[in-house]
Amino acid sequence: MATKRRRRPRSKPQSSPAAKGSSQASDAKTPPKPPSAKGSTAKTAARQKTKKRRPAEPPARRTSPWVRVVAIASVIALGWLLFYRTASPGEISAAARSAARAAGCANLERPVIANPSRTHLTPGESFDYPDPPAAAGPHDPSPLPPDPHVYPDPVPETRAVHNLEHAYVVVYYLPTAQGGVSADVVRQLTALANDEKRVILAPYPTLTPERGLALLAWNTRWFCPASITPEQAVTVARGFVGAYRGTSNAPEAPRGLLGPWLQP
Repeated sequence: MATKRRRRPRSKPQSSPAAKGSSQASDAKTPPKPPSAKGSTAKTAARQKTKKRRPAEPPARRTSPWVRVVAIASVIALGWLLFYRTASPGEISAAARSAARAAGCANLERPVIANPSRTHLTPGESFDYPDPPAAAGPHDPSPLPPDPHVYPDPVPETRAVHNLEHAYVVVYYLPTAQGGVSADVVRQLTALANDEKRVILAPYPTLTPERGLALLAWNTRWFCPASITPEQAVTVARGFVGAYRGTSNAPEAPRGLLGPWLQP
């Protein structure tokens, strides 16, 4: 009898590592599938709904050109008033005029002389003023300094006139020992001069009892008798200072409304 041969099962061919690597590489290179049209449509609709729900932002406001012009003009005008424009001389207060009448003061002289000279003398040069105490005229190149405000002795008149040109007020008095104003008047005027800018107080020995107090601004003068009371003297002086100090009454007054306080 013939014997039957058994068939050996065929083994499956094993893939090599190189083949596996190539298959994985091909899988990695395979691009992802694009999202379905339905999904993208849904997301787009959701975004549109979100945009619709957001409140509309108001449009940005634009500043009118006229507003800018007005603002710039206001700043320029304020600077002109504060730092350039010189205040005009004012009116002497009613209280000062009333006190002057009660004290027997003379009428205000303004101007004292027509077209006064403003010539500078040589430093230290003396000058004989025709109608002293001088309220204007030739003067020393150097005025009296801003401080002190009160002098116990007479000052160089040529320098004081230069202060008048710069819109100071100078107050002269006849000393008590020479039949002038009382010591209380001098004390009260001393306190006033020390409290005020651009005010100088000094004795003037050649005044007379009838004109024992002299208040001077540039080309402006007011005499009061030595019998004036301290209250009257302070009231008259305050009114005079308030009307003329730091104003365009003087040819070289400080510039601007702040000038009398900022400039020496």
